[in-house]
Amino acid sequence: MLNKYARAFFTRVLTPFAAFLIRRGVSPDTVTLIGTAGVMAGALGFYPRGEFFWGTVVITLFVFSDLVDGNMARQLGRSSRWGAFLDSTLDRVADGAIFGGFALWYAGGGDDLVLCAVSIFCLASGQVVSYTKARGESIGLPVAVNGLVERAERLVISLVAAGLAGLHAFGVPGIDVLLPIALWLVAVGSLITLIQRVVTVRRESAEAEAAERKNADNASQGRETAK
Repeated sequence: MLNKYARAFFTRVLTPFAAFLIRRGVSPDTVTLIGTAGVMAGALGFYPRGEFFWGTVVITLFVFSDLVDGNMARQLGRSSRWGAFLDSTLDRVADGAIFGGFALWYAGGGDDLVLCAVSIFCLASGQVVSYTKARGESIGLPVAVNGLVERAERLVISLVAAGLAGLHAFGVPGIDVLLPIALWLVAVGSLITLIQRVVTVRRESAEAEAAERKNADNASQGRETAK
C-alpha cells in the first residue's frame, strides 16, 4: 500500500544523490551490497542488546539504498535481470536481519518468549509473502493483489516503533510498549496479506485452467469441423 506513493516520493528526493554516486563511478550493485551490509550491522549489532534507537538510526541510513540502486540503474540505462535478482534477494536478507535482531533481544535480555515467537513469525511470514508473489508470477499468473502489509509497511511500522521504543533508554517512560504492539500488527497484517495472495493465486489459477480447457475444446471443435 505504501509502495506506490512512498517510492515515487523518495525516488524524486534521492535522484540527485544517485546521480552524484554515478559521477563518482559507484555501481548500483555496490550500493545494494553496502546497503544490505549496513542494515544487517544496525539490526544485528544493536537490536539484540536492546539498543533500538541507535540501531534504527543506522538501519534508516542504509535502508534507502533499495531505492538508490534502482534509480542509478535507470539513469545508466542498465536495468538487468541480475540487478533485479540481487536486489530482491538481499531485501530478504535485510528483512531477516531486522526481525532476527528483535527475536534475539526477546530470547535474551528482553526475556519474552512470546514476543520472540512473534518476531520469528514476522520474519518467516514476510519471506513467504514475497515468495507467493514471485512463485505465482513464475508460473504465469499476474498475482493481481498487493495485500494489506507489504515490505514497505513491515519496515515502516517496525522501524518507527523500534526507534521510538529506543527513547525509553533516554528516560521517556512507557514508550517501550510500542515495539510489541508493532510486532503484533506486522504479524497479523502479514498473515492477512499471505491469505489474500494465496486466495488470489487460487482464483487466477482456476481461471487460467478454465481458459486453457476452453481453448483446447475450441481447437478440438475446429479440427472436427475442418474434417
